[in-house]
Amino acid sequence: MTIRKSGVLLPISSLPSPYGIGDLGPRAYRFADFLARAGQTIWQILPINPISAIGGNSPYQSLSAFAFNTLLISPEQLVAVGLLDQADIEPWPAFPEDRVDYRGTAGYKSGLFDRAYARFRENGTDAHFGAFCDANRYWLDDYALFVALKEQNGGRPWNEWAPGLRDRDPEALERNVSGLGYRIERERFLQYVAFRQWSWLKRYCRQRGIQIIGDIPIYVTYDSADVWANPELFKLGDDLLPSVVAGVPGDYFNPDGQLWGNPVYDWDALRAQGYRWWIQRVEHTLSLVDQVRIDHFRGFVGYWEVPASEKTAKNGYWVGGPGADFFTHLLRSLPCLPFIAEDLGFITAEVRELMQRFSLPGMRLLIFGFLGDPAGSPFSPHHYPPCSVAYTGTHDTNTVRGWFEEEATEEQRRAFFSYSGREVSIDAVHWEYIRLIMMSVAETAVIPMQDLLGLGAEARMNRPGIAEGNWEWRVKADQVSDDLAHRLSAMAAIYGRA
Repeated sequence: MTIRKSGVLLPISSLPSPYGIGDLGPRAYRFADFLARAGQTIWQILPINPISAIGGNSPYQSLSAFAFNTLLISPEQLVAVGLLDQADIEPWPAFPEDRVDYRGTAGYKSGLFDRAYARFRENGTDAHFGAFCDANRYWLDDYALFVALKEQNGGRPWNEWAPGLRDRDPEALERNVSGLGYRIERERFLQYVAFRQWSWLKRYCRQRGIQIIGDIPIYVTYDSADVWANPELFKLGDDLLPSVVAGVPGDYFNPDGQLWGNPVYDWDALRAQGYRWWIQRVEHTLSLVDQVRIDHFRGFVGYWEVPASEKTAKNGYWVGGPGADFFTHLLRSLPCLPFIAEDLGFITAEVRELMQRFSLPGMRLLIFGFLGDPAGSPFSPHHYPPCSVAYTGTHDTNTVRGWFEEEATEEQRRAFFSYSGREVSIDAVHWEYIRLIMMSVAETAVIPMQDLLGLGAEARMNRPGIAEGNWEWRVKADQVSDDLAHRLSAMAAIYGRA
């Protein structure tokens, strides 16, 4: 029997909070309560890894594929467990209510973390902390050292460090570890705190019947602990710089394609180790969430490789990925593959075959269904396969209202109203989109919070190709209302998703 379900896409960073960024504190629990009242069983988030200073605050450009973004640590939870006093967190700066202030939050919380770590050391040994460090040693030791060395080197990328540190010479590392003990242990402590706060929230969600969908970016950032600690797993030159980088080819909208710049994997080296690094990454992520969206899924079948000297992605070429061999190895370590394949863009028959072979649902974005003729569009609901996840839009698209107001032609608007069977005002058009994906045969329907609220382009999460001003939108506390929960609950009940 097919279990129909639905939920909301809202990054942790977009939650309400007085501390400059959404966090794992009381308002995260209130949002879980909202989902339960609204008859929803899914909370989809974006990656929760630490962001890179040069990545424009993107959660898809991270310092680590394993570590937690410590900016998401809740000051109120630190008070609750006795690591801070209430006076330590007050008064807090006047952060904006509707946007993330990354720089201001980092400065404010750094001071709190210093005080919390000092209190932690004063309190003596914590057996849970030791157990956490032991269980996560395979990534935590390298990451904590990487963060400490990066700070010691003024934030410069690892390839610009002294040769002994860049090349991970054991003697050079040992000399530096002895002088960075405090900073290394502080980072281990912060990771412990973040993972513990997350485990509490996850347990709370589970008690309310809410599953969490996480996100794995297929690529990692060059200036990351992952590449520094495992250079042999990436296509790097003798100088340890990428010889080729990732991107996507040109299309109708961008003839030069997109040059992402991430290093690409040496899949032969990964295959020789039984994909150990990737399997650890997937197992680690699934210990935190219930299901995972794999970004740029088609890269496992074939990926666009671009010489590192190129300024655009135009002169790249397709290279075969690991395909079914990779997922077969995963199944030897996992009982099942709880993945959602991000199958947007140029998708081949080989990609579809791989998804079908391993029963992986793809994504269907309703906002794409009316760019052309909806009768033939795979993004129109009458073409959705049951094994799929339907969205009104995602973090990379405009909001429904924003698209209607700023991008849609009159012909596209008429096509949508004709398809939906009724014409409504711009203030209500988002509910028509929600209704269409909720009533579709897709087993899962997910609504970005911005579309649930009917917000315009000002609430857009990301504008691909634009470096600044992204990943900042936050929902206000009074927008997560009982009236909204009741309306969504009624719709979920009507279409068998409650």
